[in-house]
This record gives sequence, structure tokens and C-alpha cells, in this order.
Amino acid sequence: MKGIGDYLQVHSAALSLRSKRNDILASNIANAATPNFKARDINFEDEISRVAGYGTMNGTDARHIRTAVNGRPDQVLYRQPLNPSLDGNTVELNVEQMEFSENVVRYQTSLTFLNNRITGLMSAIRGE
Repeated sequence: MKGIGDYLQVHSAALSLRSKRNDILASNIANAATPNFKARDINFEDEISRVAGYGTMNGTDARHIRTAVNGRPDQVLYRQPLNPSLDGNTVELNVEQMEFSENVVRYQTSLTFLNNRITGLMSAIRGE
């Protein structure tokens, strides 16, 4: 049987990554008027795959589709602006606010999943 930590790992890792992404997006929003500030972000899918232990798949045939998690761990990427500003700032406030709002909703969803898992474990321990 898997340990409780293994049972909760993906959801706790997702919460941690979502929290980190919230910090990065909040920093982008706070620096919207800072000249030469470059908007940053992380690729959540790549990071959660890395944390979950997914990686390069070994193919035995040249026709197999290769999948891999590229980049170094905890890589912070720079966002490419749709409309670059004259002062070199790449923050687009409407994009950052939308990304932040979506990330908050996904954070709440991950928290709900984690709470449901813990509630299920507690019910099993009590024999309910």
C-alpha cells in the first residue's frame, strides 16, 4: 500500500506550484509601470510533471513520439508581450490579471481536491 504522503503528493505539489506562480504573477502586476521589467511565469504543466516524476520516455522505434520535460527544474520563463511598450516593460496588465485570476481558481480547485482526499482518509481511519 502506498503511504499517505504518496497519496497526497500530487495535490500538495500542485498547491505549492500554484502558490509560487501566484507570487510571480503578483510581482508582474506590481511592476507593470517599472521600465525594462520583464514579465515572468512558469510552465505549470512542465513543473508538475517534473514533481510527479514524469520524464523522458524511452522509445524502442524511430516512429515513437518522444515526450520529455525540457528545461531545468523550477525554471522561470519570460512572457512574450503581444504589444511591447516603448520603455522595455513586457507586462501587459490585462494578461497578467487574467492569468492571476485563473491561477487562483485552479489553486482553490487543488485545495478542494486535497481537502477531499484528507476527508476520505479521515473517514477510513474512523471506520465510517
